[in-house]
Amino acid sequence: MDALLAQPRGFCAGVDRAIEIVERALEVFGRPVYVRHEIVHNEHVVRELRDKGAIFVDELDQVPDGAVVIFSAHGVSRAVRAEAERRGLRVFDATCPLVTKVHIEVAKMHRDGRELVMIGHAGHPEVEGTMGQADDGIYLVETVDDVATLQVRDPQRLAYVTQTTLSVDDCREIIAALKSRFPAIAEPKKQDICYATQNRQDAVKAMAPQCDLVLVIGSPTSSNSNRLREVAEKMGCEARMIGSAAELDPAWLAGKRRVGVTAGASAPERLVEELLARLKALGVDGVHALEGVRENMTFPLPKGLARPRDEASGQ
Repeated sequence: MDALLAQPRGFCAGVDRAIEIVERALEVFGRPVYVRHEIVHNEHVVRELRDKGAIFVDELDQVPDGAVVIFSAHGVSRAVRAEAERRGLRVFDATCPLVTKVHIEVAKMHRDGRELVMIGHAGHPEVEGTMGQADDGIYLVETVDDVATLQVRDPQRLAYVTQTTLSVDDCREIIAALKSRFPAIAEPKKQDICYATQNRQDAVKAMAPQCDLVLVIGSPTSSNSNRLREVAEKMGCEARMIGSAAELDPAWLAGKRRVGVTAGASAPERLVEELLARLKALGVDGVHALEGVRENMTFPLPKGLARPRDEASGQ
């Protein structure tokens, strides 16, 4: 039995930036700093940052006056920003810049008098933050069936945006249904699904047909990790999502000749290394890294947290 390793996998630029913002805030301001919601959806990352002095809260009323607070990578609504400003909290925004791009789209389309359709998953913090960029006139659809029952005020003044971590294929089907029902619907200038989501799904599509089992490292709350498991399953491959090597059931490997390994965009690479070590202990005798997209995107830190080298380079 051997193993294939997807490329790319694991941390994306937005996750790297969000984690660094928390770590840098702790360096500059000391313990504690407060983080609204999980900075990214991975329990290992959250635990490590908590150990360093971050305090994770659900809402701003849990943050004391005068404290440093960080908004998670998933973004927040306008109401949350307004509350932080009203209370005079010192805010550093770890919202992924690609999510911020969607927020700007929503605000512009809303100002232009359009109603909006948000394609996404109910209850996900990114969806709550994005829909919170408009006071009204924004509707959530999760499936093609939702499109069939959607009621809007003016089909001629309609636009759509999407959550950045959706299944590319599922999203394409929902967009097609929207365009069929509302031919005048406006679309974003560029697709909202982010480069990292697309690249990781493409890597699984290339890997899954070569495997008997695909293991995805990610947390149950991680949208992009769940989509990787679904992509493998849709390719006809058995797939399991696990939080760490400890969750691997040896029985899953019975009769398997090749196992594929990938990780969601919020999963640290060390979890991949630990899983590969466990697989080798259970009989995997070779690991082959696949060719794939090499990502080199980076996002600068906010003002007030930039390191001297970044300030010197103008970032």
